[in-house]
Amino acid sequence: MGLGIALVAAQRAQVPVVLIDSLQSSIDKGLKFADKLLEKDVAKQRISKDEAAAARARLEPSTNMDNLSTVDFVIEAVPEIPSLKFSIFSKLAQICPPHAILATNTSSISITRIAASTIPPDQTSTDTSATAASRVISTHFMNPVPVQKGVEIIRGLQTSQQTVDSAVAFVERMGKIASQSTDSPGFLANRILMPYINEAVICLETGVGGKEDIDGIMKNGTNVPMGPLQLADFIGIDTCLAIMKVLYDETADSKYRPALLLRKMVDAGWLGKKSGKGFYDY
Repeated sequence: MGLGIALVAAQRAQVPVVLIDSLQSSIDKGLKFADKLLEKDVAKQRISKDEAAAARARLEPSTNMDNLSTVDFVIEAVPEIPSLKFSIFSKLAQICPPHAILATNTSSISITRIAASTIPPDQTSTDTSATAASRVISTHFMNPVPVQKGVEIIRGLQTSQQTVDSAVAFVERMGKIASQSTDSPGFLANRILMPYINEAVICLETGVGGKEDIDGIMKNGTNVPMGPLQLADFIGIDTCLAIMKVLYDETADSKYRPALLLRKMVDAGWLGKKSGKGFYDY
């Protein structure tokens, strides 16, 4: 998803983008995908060759986070692992300029907790305007980013109004439509979507219906473009499980208990489209 966000920022917002990944191989794979998407847009006459070349030139890949020392806006898009995000934001607070917006693409982790990770252990100031925590916010993009218009904007307890306004303005510059949510488990999109997917998995594992029947009735009966099990494959079975775990752990509500089949599929490495096998084969 990070590549999609970077590409849309470079293409639609027309800003230079520093694309960071810890692995050079991941960067190379992402840039090849960016080239493919741009070539597709040119072939369909959505953009010209010059516009595609200009967008591609705005992407500056790097494996060194220190290259973020001059940026105005950061969007983190690593896996939904709290400790990983906390570690990254602690570093971003030290590396980035004091005006930079520090955004996360998290789909479920508390923004307040992520913001708190930017505050040094020895800091006692309660003036949030003077800390990096006031500049932390969530810009939760929907997948695939070049296609989906919606972006959730979620503020933490420490987030300033100026940060909210800046985040909304930037995603709108990217051609997106912002919807604001409070910092509650799952926010809006996944608080609604993930229990729907989870219940579909429970229907499958308890024999209420087969996968084609489950997806078929939702597509043909409710006019959604994709059934819940196929959607889970496209999101990533591991991502679905991680979000359900957050919902369950933070609310202690049994209605958010992850389906056992989700856990088994992750254990088996059946993560959906990205692994070649999920509820369907790819």
